[in-house]
Formats: sequence, C-alpha cells, structure tokens
Amino acid sequence: MAQPTPGARRAPGAQPAPDAQPAPGARPVSDAQPAPGAQPAPRPRAPRPAPPARIPQSTSTARPTPPARPAPPARPTPPPPPHPTAWDDAHPQPLAPDSAPLPAYGTGSLADLLPTLAAGMAVPGTTAAIPELTPADRNCVFLIDGLGWEQLKAHPDEAPFMTSLLASSRGGTGRPITAGYPATTATSLASVGTGLPPGAHGLPGYTVRNPDTGELMNQLRWQPWTPPGPWQPYPTVFELAHRAGVHAAQVTSPAFANTPLTKIALSGGSFHGRLSGEERMDVAAEQLAAADRSLVYTYYAEVDGAGHRFGVDSDTWRGQLMYVDRLVQRLAEQLPPRSALYVTADHGMIDVPFDEDHRIDFDEDWELKAGVALLGGEGRARHVYAVPGAANDVLTCWREVLGEQFWVASRDEAIEAGWFGPAVDERVYHRIGDVVAAARDDVLLIASEREPRESAMVGNHGSMTPAEQLVPLLEVRS
Repeated sequence: MAQPTPGARRAPGAQPAPDAQPAPGARPVSDAQPAPGAQPAPRPRAPRPAPPARIPQSTSTARPTPPARPAPPARPTPPPPPHPTAWDDAHPQPLAPDSAPLPAYGTGSLADLLPTLAAGMAVPGTTAAIPELTPADRNCVFLIDGLGWEQLKAHPDEAPFMTSLLASSRGGTGRPITAGYPATTATSLASVGTGLPPGAHGLPGYTVRNPDTGELMNQLRWQPWTPPGPWQPYPTVFELAHRAGVHAAQVTSPAFANTPLTKIALSGGSFHGRLSGEERMDVAAEQLAAADRSLVYTYYAEVDGAGHRFGVDSDTWRGQLMYVDRLVQRLAEQLPPRSALYVTADHGMIDVPFDEDHRIDFDEDWELKAGVALLGGEGRARHVYAVPGAANDVLTCWREVLGEQFWVASRDEAIEAGWFGPAVDERVYHRIGDVVAAARDDVLLIASEREPRESAMVGNHGSMTPAEQLVPLLEVRS
C-alpha cells in the first residue's frame, strides 16, 4: 500500500473497489422504540470519569518510553432501577467501553514486533517487547495485507505451507499477535514501522479530522495532502537500525516509493521497488544476505483487495491465498544463514451481508446524523465529530441506537480504556472522534452517499473482534 516530542494523555489501566453498490434502505425500527419526539424515561448512568491528565510537552527528540501501567481503578456501576420500565426491557444497557477486548499493546502487538527484532540486533533506542522471540542477525518481516489469523486457520488446503508453520507463530507458542485499534492498514503499517501504538504515532483511523484545518484526512491515501513530518514526527525503526549500522531495506511495489505513508511509517535504509511477488521474494532474500546484520521488510497487498471486493469466502480470495502461500515458501527456501523470517498481517477481515439488519446507513438515519459535523473512520471503526456543544447528545443517541452492537465511547472513555494504546499524545488527541464506535457484531455502519465505494465492500475490518484483530506471526529460521 500502500520534532519535538509531544506530550501524552495517559490511559489509566490500559493493557499491554467494488463495481456495484447495494441499494440503501431504511434501517428497521423496533416496535419498542418510542415514536419520534417522545421522551423515554432516562436510564440511570454512571458518573462520568474525569478525563485523563494532560502530560506536559517535552523538548526531547527521543522516542517515547511506554508509561508504567498501574492497576485499573474500580469503575462505578450504575444501580439498577427499582422498578424496570418497558423502555429498560426493550433497550438493555449498552456495551461498556472497557469491555472491548484490547490489543496486546506492549507485549504482543504489531507495534512490538520491529522493536523486538531491532533490540536483538543491539539497535539503541529499541526494547524487546515480545519475549517469545529469539534474536537473529538477519530479520525479514513479510506483511500480507488482510490475512488474519482466523482466516488462515480456516483455509489449510489453500495455504499448506503457512498452515505447516502455525505452530511456529509467536516464537513457537502457536499463538497470534494483535493488530491494534483500529485494525486498518494505515494505522497498522504506522505501528509496524514506528514501533509505536496509534495513540503515539498519530494515525488513529482510516479517516480522521485534522484539528488544524477541520477537514477529514484520509491517512491511507494521504488526502488532502498534509505535511508528513509534523503529522508523524517519530523516527521509524528502520531509521534507528540504519543509524546503528544495520542494513535496512524495504522491498515492495514501486508505486509506494515516495508516498507520504511510506515516508512516515517505513522509511530508512534502501527502497527496492519490484512489481511481481516473485521478484520481491528474491530481492528480499538478497537484501537479507547483503550484510551481517540486516532488517528487511516486504509486502503483498492483493489478499486484502480480493477480500474487500469479493469477500473472504470467495474463490478470488482463495486464489490469492494460494498464490501468497507459494511466495512465503519461495522466500523461506532462500534465507541466508542466521536469518529469521516473520510472516504477519496488518488486520483480518469479515464478510458483512448486504441487508438492512447488517448494514446501517448513516446517510439515511436521522437519529445518527443529528448533531454530527463529520463522520470519520470506516464502517466497523467510526470516529464521530460533533458540532460544537453537541458531543454529549451525540454520544447518548449513538449509544441508544447502536449500543447493543457497537462499543460506543466518548473520546476520553476510549482513551482511558486503552483503545489506542497506553497513552495518547497531545497532538493526536483531537484527531480522535468526540464519539468512537467499534463494532462487536457482524454489522457495518455505512455512508452510502459520502462513501459509496467503501459502503459497497463485501469484506470489512477495523474493530476489536478476533477475526479482525488477531494476526499470525509465523516464523522460519535458517
């Protein structure tokens, strides 16, 4: 695909192009919902927690040190009403923001992979965070866009070589790692390359609001154009390795040579553009052998593309999986001595049916649109930016409408729960929506008018479910 250190907001208790588009329709309304304009009896609510403390700005240019993680404070629980009402029976309590399954930041996420490998090569400024991995002199990361752990395990016949490596995942434990929230390509590639969680590197979604301009910024396509350096000021792990005398190289499509996303997430060392997958595997092996200490990254995108267009249950997707399985084997058979190959992914994917129960159309829903200035993110991981003064009302409405299918949180609740990592830098804080919504069920919040192409995708991702979050970390050593 495709520098002053800011302060941070800490998260107390945080743990480690489709060709056709479905016709939009109105979302069914439950008979138990009040008529428009009726005032339902309010549900008892827990006291709102105080927002996380602001961390003063620092003048250091060093990479941030992950903060200590204290035990989470006890959260107040709202008392049940003495006499449940019909409204309460028809509308159960919404999903709590802190009940979402968090990515394994600090111990087993994509952001922890390159720092662990670099630390094994004695690169200053890096720390081994995934304890199961054994150091190697030459390390190669092959990232297959869109190949989640659950999808790989479900297709042993299409991927016999990678299936044979499942027991090697995560240092021989046979377990996956997690992507990070949201589980989307721009965010995950930035986490891989910088070795930082989204709250630090600052790409917390597919589209987010630029606080300086008030516009939505697409962080995958980098539109509208935004100066890359201030948007993501930290050095990549490849840059740190190159400075330490490690041979660093990226082998991917020539189209990514000069993109802003490459610059802020994957730059450092040499870039080698190759069109075919076979050429990439051959050049990656050559670059591994080019020095006594090497750190090489290579990438394949078409598994993700097939999933979006046709779904992960399609013959096209299976064909791409068969092809990339052969690529992994080709690279594994060419590893020079003292090498470790790690095969991983940026996210998994699920297919979402094309019906009104599974695809809720924001552009056709007057309740969800009320008070919303901008709709960011993507269908399973939304950032919602309210008009001034309407954030609490938008949060209340979104919880009432979506709270049984989505984890719906205010910005501060999502940060406190640790969705974006153990801390959120000050420059990143207002990029996050006033309201953040992450899908738990197999549903999608589309926007058929604003996002026609994205709304017509078969396969989708972004949230914190296992199908989206869990990714392999297959290992081959020579």
